[in-house]
Amino acid sequence: MAMTFSEDVLKNEEKAMMSLRALYRKYGYSQYKMSKFEEYDLYVRNKSFLASEQIITFNDMNGKLMALKPDVTLSIVKNTKDSDVSLCKYFYNENVYRLSHTSREFKERMQVGLECIGNLDVYSMSEVILLAEKSLQTISGRYSLDISHMGFLSGLLDSIGLSDMEASEILRCVSEKNAPEINKLCASYGLGDDACQRLMKLASLYGPFEDTVSELREISTGGKTDEAIEELELIYKTVKSLGGGESIRLDFSIVNDMNYYSGVIFQGFIDGIPTGILSGGRYDNLMQRFGKKSGAIGFAVYIDLLERYGEVKRAYDVDVLLLYDGQTDMELLAQTVKTLTDKNESVRALKIDTISAAPDSVKAGRLVILKDGRLEDIEADD
Repeated sequence: MAMTFSEDVLKNEEKAMMSLRALYRKYGYSQYKMSKFEEYDLYVRNKSFLASEQIITFNDMNGKLMALKPDVTLSIVKNTKDSDVSLCKYFYNENVYRLSHTSREFKERMQVGLECIGNLDVYSMSEVILLAEKSLQTISGRYSLDISHMGFLSGLLDSIGLSDMEASEILRCVSEKNAPEINKLCASYGLGDDACQRLMKLASLYGPFEDTVSELREISTGGKTDEAIEELELIYKTVKSLGGGESIRLDFSIVNDMNYYSGVIFQGFIDGIPTGILSGGRYDNLMQRFGKKSGAIGFAVYIDLLERYGEVKRAYDVDVLLLYDGQTDMELLAQTVKTLTDKNESVRALKIDTISAAPDSVKAGRLVILKDGRLEDIEADD
C-alpha cells in the first residue's frame, strides 16, 4: 500500500526539491548523481569560477589531495562526453560545501539545478530559461527573472577599445549600477561622450523585456552587440511560445566572468529574499577550458535560502497544538489527530497536566484541548 502524506508537513525547501525534480523530468532531464568528493586540482584550475576560493581539503588513503565539492557544474562538465551533435540534459540536487560570508564558517548547502550540454540552439537555450522561470514560479508566486548577455557586454567594450583592466573596472560599475562612477572613469580613460553615454545608459537599463529592448538597440554599436540582441529576442519569443516570459526583465547589471560565460546569463529573485535565489547562463568558454567543443547552459537554485523565506511566510510552527491529559482515551486522540491531518492541517499532540502548562515556545495557529470526548478551542492570552 502506497503511503500518502500532506505536503504541509514538509519544509519549504523539501517541497521545492520534490516539485523541481518533477518539473525537470517532465522536460526530459535525467538525474545526475556524484560523490561528495573531487580531486582538489579541479578547483585549483578554475578558482575564479567558484563563489569562494576557500575549499575544505583532505588527503585520501593514497595521499591524493581531495576536496569536499563546493560546486556541481565543474564536476558535470569534467565527466560529460564532448559532443557537437547531441544534447546531454542533467538535473541534480546535491550538497555543496562553501564558506559563509556572514559567519565565516563552512556550511553544507543544498543546491538544485540543471545543465544542458552539447549542440545548443535557440530552442534548447529557451527551454532552460523557461525552466528557470518555472523553478521560481514553483517556489513563489511573486518572482522575476532578470537576463543579460555577455556577448553584448564584450562587444560593446571591444568597440570602445578598452584595455582588460579598464573593461574590468567598467564592468564592476555596471554591475553596481553606478553611472556617476562610470562617468568619472570615462573621463580618466579619455573616452568620448558617445561611448560614455552608452555605458551609463547600459548601467541604468532595467525593465520588462518588450518595453526595454528598444533602449538596448539604441546602445548597440553593431556587430557582436546586434547579434546578441537578435539572440535575446529569439529566445524571448520562443519562451513566450512555450508559455513563459511574463517575468523576464532586461538587466545588464548581471555580469559574470568572461573567462567562463559567453552568451545569455540570468538571475532569479523572489519576494522576501534580498539576494538572487537562482543563477545561470551559457558557459561555452568554460567548456573550452576543458578542451571541449560542446555548448553548455544551466542554472542553480540555492535551496538553503528557502529556510529564510519560510520564516517570512510562516508565522507559527504548527497549525494545531492539540492538548490532552492522562485521562484521555488514546483511540479517540488518534482519531482526532487523523481527522485534523486529513484536512491538511499540521498537528502536534502534547500531553499536559493543566492548561496553564501549555508551552509558550510552540507557536500554533490554533490551540485546542481534547476534553470530555470533545475538541475545544482555547483562547490564547494576549
